[in-house]
This record gives sequence, C-alpha cells and structure tokens, in this order.
Amino acid sequence: MTAADPRILVFSTQNISDPGIDLAGSAHMPYSTAVNVISLPCSSGIHPKWIVRAIKSGFDGVFIAADGSDCAFLADCTDKTASLVKDAQDMLKEAGEDPRRIRMGAICSVCAEPFVNNLKQFGDLLQQL
Repeated sequence: MTAADPRILVFSTQNISDPGIDLAGSAHMPYSTAVNVISLPCSSGIHPKWIVRAIKSGFDGVFIAADGSDCAFLADCTDKTASLVKDAQDMLKEAGEDPRRIRMGAICSVCAEPFVNNLKQFGDLLQQL
C-alpha cells in the first residue's frame, strides 16, 4: 500500500462488521492506511447525505460494511441499507460524480479476509476512475 492509495471511508457496524475489521488488523492482514472507519449501531441508520458529504469532503470512495441478515435491530436491514446506498448513488450522479464511488458489502464478525479483499477491489476500481 502506498500514500497514493485512494482514501476510503468505511461505515461499519458495532456488533457485526467491527469485529471482522478488528480481526483483519489483529491478524496483520494488509490493507491501506488511507482507510478510515466510522462505527454505527446499524448500517440502515446511515443517511445518504453523509455518504455524499464524505465524497465531497475528499474521500475517494465510501464502503458500507452492512449487517446483512445478522442485524439485531431490523429484519429488513439489508433492504433498507441497499435502498439508502442507491439513494446516495443517485445523489452523487446528480452532482456529476461517478456512483461507483459507493460500494456496499456484507461483512460479518469473522469476515477479515472478505473485508480486506473488498477494500482491495474497491481501491483498485477507485484508482481507475
């Protein structure tokens, strides 16, 4: 990883994806130091305007580490999170930005390797944009 790596903001969930992200760090799995993580109780609580603001504030991309079917708060968490991601992508498109700068993936508490792989693929895409 280099200083030229894309800046990625990750919205993560405290009970589901945070432990997976922590596991990636404690296992010394390499991913960019240009990744910043914000922890929230539930991925469906993210406001689309937060995502767009992150892009406008200088982040190259935003990754939502969604709860998936493991959410303790909402049975339809995945659908709600997908809907807000689509809303944010539409807002980004209206602002003249590439909607591919936003990505969502289900990251569980033991998903260290999938987290690192998702960020690598997303970073590669962002460098091409």
